[in-house]
This record gives sequence, C-alpha cells and structure tokens, in this order.
Amino acid sequence: MPTHPLVDRAIAALEQLDGTSAEVRWYFVPGRIEVLGKHTDYAGGRSLLCAAERGMCFAVAPRADDRMRIVDGRLGDKVEFAISPSVRAEPGHWSNYPMTMARRLARNFSGPLKGADIGLVGDLPLAAGMSSSSAVSVGFYTALADVNELDRRSEYTANIHGPEDLAGYLGTVENGRTFGTLRGDTGVGLAGGSEDQTAILCCRAGELSQYAFCPVRHERQLPLPAGWIFAVAVSGVVADKNAAAQEKYNRAARLVDDVMRLWREATGRTDLWLADAIQSAPDAVAQLRRILTPTPALLDRFEQFYVENAEIIPAVGDLLARGDVEGIGPLVDQSMERAVRLLKNQIPETIALAGTARTLGATAASAFGGGFGGAVWALVRAGEAGGFLSRWADEYRRAFPAHATAAEFFLTPAAPAMRRL
Repeated sequence: MPTHPLVDRAIAALEQLDGTSAEVRWYFVPGRIEVLGKHTDYAGGRSLLCAAERGMCFAVAPRADDRMRIVDGRLGDKVEFAISPSVRAEPGHWSNYPMTMARRLARNFSGPLKGADIGLVGDLPLAAGMSSSSAVSVGFYTALADVNELDRRSEYTANIHGPEDLAGYLGTVENGRTFGTLRGDTGVGLAGGSEDQTAILCCRAGELSQYAFCPVRHERQLPLPAGWIFAVAVSGVVADKNAAAQEKYNRAARLVDDVMRLWREATGRTDLWLADAIQSAPDAVAQLRRILTPTPALLDRFEQFYVENAEIIPAVGDLLARGDVEGIGPLVDQSMERAVRLLKNQIPETIALAGTARTLGATAASAFGGGFGGAVWALVRAGEAGGFLSRWADEYRRAFPAHATAAEFFLTPAAPAMRRL
C-alpha cells in the first residue's frame, strides 16, 4: 500500500462498498494556486500557476461491468450510476462532475467502458477557489482512463499527444466544447477554460508554470527560490458555482463573448479568442478600445484582460526569472486592484485578506480562482511564515467574526502535479 496521509481514509471510504475488487489503484490529485491569470484562460490568455500540496486522494477498484460506485468520504455521500452517453447529474450536486465525465467519455470513445468502485477523500478546501471540482474531474478521468486503457484507443491518439493536450480536453469536458474530433456536450454548466486542469496535470514542484491557452501551450518555467512559501487564507465565503452563482461566474465569460462579437462585426475577421484578436494587427488594441468605448462594461472587461495578460504576467515572470521575488508585489497589487474595479468579482473579505497580507509583510498577495468568495494567497519568507499566518488569521477573524469558524489558514509550497501513488 502506498504511503500518503490520505490513503487510509480513501481505503476506509472504498470499504463502505461491498464486493469490490482486490486490485486497488491510488491517485493523488492536487489543488492549484492561480498566482496570476484572473479569467484569462478561456479567452486564449495566459496564467501563472502552481499545484498545491493539498488535494484529493482516490482509491480505485476496477469493475468488470459499466457501473460506477463512488463514496465521498468527506461528505459521507454515495452515488451509483452506469457509464452511458445519456447519464445526467442532479443539478448542484457534486456527482455532476463524475457523471459529466462518464457521459463525455462514453460519447467520445467507441466501444464499451468498464466502471470502477472509488473511495474519495481530500484535505483540499471545497468551493474555495483552489479547483476542488476540477481535481475531482481529473481524478475520475484518470481512474476511468487507466481501467479502460483509453490512451491506446484511436480517438485518444488522434487528439491527445501529451499532458497539455489532455488538460485542454478535460477543460472541454467541463465547459462542454468540442476538442478536435472529440465532440462536446452540455458540460457542467460553467464557461471556464483549462487553467485548472493544466496546473493539476503539468505543474512542477518548486516552480511556477506559465501557460497560454486555447490551445494549452507551455511558455516557461520560473523557479520559486528556496526560502519562499505560499500562505493561503480560505475566506469562509463559499465560491460556489452552482445555480445562481454560476450566473455571476459566467458573466465574465459572456462579456468576452460580446467583445469578440463586436470585434468580428467591426473588422470582418473570424478570430475565436480575445488574445488572438489583440495580436492580429499592430493597432488591434487601439481598434478594440474604439469599438468598445460606447459599452463601458465591455471596455472594462477588455482592459482587465489586456493588462493582466499582456503586461502584468510577463513582467512578473521576468522578475521571477531574475530571482527578484520581492519586486513582484506592486504588479500583483495592480492585478488585484483591476479585479476589484474592472472584473468586479471580489468581495470585502478577499479584498481585506489581500490588503492585510501586504500590511503584515507579505511580498505579494492576491485573491484567486473564479471570485465571489474563495481564497487569497500571500507569498512570504518560509522562516517567518508561521508567525505571519497566525497574525493574518487573527486580523481576519477580528474583522469578519461571522466567518471565524469557516475560515482556514495554511501553508503550501509549489507542489508536484497529479501522481499515481
């Protein structure tokens, strides 16, 4: 049996199911920290990412039939269904993610698919902006892909040629888009991209990874020098993406769609992604500003994307490449300020957490994830991290006592990608 703090709990969850196979496989799927790249990926932009130390552990026992039996050991919840092109999830329930994955795989890969019994546990905060939902999706894909040897099938080899392609495909499973010849469907109801899946599958320990998207493209690796660590504050305000909360999250994506519609109407071009439109001509940025000026909400969305993608992320990457960790703070502050003022996806709690972190000495701090709740990262010296974390937590709980119990504070290095245990 592999050694990991969560393995025993995953086995205990799996043992709640009768008649499981004696063959058990284990996987650990990390969460992620979006260092920079607020709502950029689905517009063809770039992000600066790392995997987190916390994540989800899967214990998987293959089955000979097409049944999926899953126990979520965190929630004490069970779900059972057959892998089918028509399987449908209960709206708002966590089973939406494995059921969506099973349905998409059944539609994209010909021939029967075998199921599995799965015990799932994790220490990753749920609905906190750390990609707990995508971690669940990636874990279920990995389990079914291994059980069915999907990487040997013609549909896979024709479309997926490495981990970046796989991340792109799994992103489309969630957002419902088609990937190559692998046709899309309804997805999970979110208009997201593939940033989360890329971080989970591709990031490296001790480094930050810069990726561009649509399609997923690796741009560079940036060392996080020894002596620095991420402090993470989970605000206690759930960054839920179900029901009405999806509307707020998807609004940012719809604004990009509207920007692109006006761009295509005005120019006659056929660009699919905002990043491509920006790069289409030397005066494209000026053209976009003229086109969008009559519509302030669209101009705000464009300005947030453009500065985050074309100015802040490259500049932060250049500083990190030179080892200048302490120099990134003002640039990250700009990213956070634009999220508040232009993207409009921040709440008083995340704004306060980022500001307090800087006041307490963090070299940089920012909210991350979809917004409207969730978490904030702060980059601090490892030798000072314990004291910083304690003061940060105390300040937050005094300012927002209603969230004192639900809030969580912890440290994480830039951790490895998903791995089989």
